[in-house]
Amino acid sequence: MPVETTTQSRPICPSCDSKGKRVGLDTLRALLNEEFAREFEGDEQASCDTERNGGPGCSPLEGDTGWRFCDSQECDVVYFSETSDRTFLKSQLRMPVGVKEKVGDRPLCYCFGHSVASIKEEFRTKGRSDALQDIRAKMKDPGCRCETENPSGACCLGSVTKGIKIAQEELTMNDTEIGPAATLVRPPSNRGERIAKIGTVFSAIMASACCWLPLLLLAVGVSGVGIAATLETYRPLFIVVTFGFLAAAFYFTYRPKKAASDAGHGCCPPASAAGGIANADCCGSAQKRRFSMMAMNKVMLWAVTALAVAFLLFPNYVGFLLANRDTASETVVESPLVTDTTIAIDGMTCEGCAVALQNRLKGVPGVLNAKVDYSKKQAIVSTESCCAIPKDDILKAIEESGFVGHIP
Repeated sequence: MPVETTTQSRPICPSCDSKGKRVGLDTLRALLNEEFAREFEGDEQASCDTERNGGPGCSPLEGDTGWRFCDSQECDVVYFSETSDRTFLKSQLRMPVGVKEKVGDRPLCYCFGHSVASIKEEFRTKGRSDALQDIRAKMKDPGCRCETENPSGACCLGSVTKGIKIAQEELTMNDTEIGPAATLVRPPSNRGERIAKIGTVFSAIMASACCWLPLLLLAVGVSGVGIAATLETYRPLFIVVTFGFLAAAFYFTYRPKKAASDAGHGCCPPASAAGGIANADCCGSAQKRRFSMMAMNKVMLWAVTALAVAFLLFPNYVGFLLANRDTASETVVESPLVTDTTIAIDGMTCEGCAVALQNRLKGVPGVLNAKVDYSKKQAIVSTESCCAIPKDDILKAIEESGFVGHIP
């Protein structure tokens, strides 16, 4: 018999600090190796009496036997005493303890022969597991023998339910083990969708760079006429790429989403895969998260679309953003005392270039007014007739703006 060292009850496993579950002495006598089983004598009321329980399953153990079962996978202790330092390890039992193993067959139901391995085989061949239904049916006739067959001494339904989830997780992690009937459906990756959206915005920005980049460079005092001309050449290509990325983004966002398979893979098994036990809270919250994410992706897609269109059309409306609202000042002065000079302009890529150059020419000393026409690629500069046209200053202003001017 084990030597008692203290009378204080200790429900915590001395090896892994996990809380143990009460176990009957009948279980220890039945499952320990013979030399250890002899230490326990006397009768113990059965803890797995289906008739006393009034239905499928085993009734809880009544009374305290002073022994606990540790189901943690982090230690080798199977049974430990509440009142002494006595423990029994996995190697001291007649059979393996499935719930304490991480690999291998891992028996779960010792009465009717279900294990993690057999459940995985069900998923491979049938696409579902009927283990729980099978156990419930067989509990009635001839009944379960968990007290003397299961190392925990209790009903195996909880262990089997966990085993189904473990089998699903392991099949998900190892695609090579999955048969055609149990193909797992993973949530589709949104990596392609993200790339498509980012590519849409980036290519749209590049498509309008021929307009905004010279203005940006001009703001910091750098001529961008060469860059603008190059980007203008590639603008059609960037537009095509933009619409290509946008089409891909719409496909990834609105393509039909595959739901969880009939095998019950995903958040939790459906009733057909888990014997009628489904985690409604888990699945419900997962569905809410999925629909919320889908709605967010659609909102982001339309935001990206609006942003892309804004960049693509930037050369068309930038002139209105930069134009001087005082239309009177934009009118070329017509007077006998004013000379209008037409200057050819090279390097303009959009209305924004024309507006920026027009404002710059108005600031040249001796220039009364200026009007730059992007469509005609020319500028009309008004100066006093009494004075010579400040050609050098005008050409310098045009050059500093990033363009090339030609005065007849």
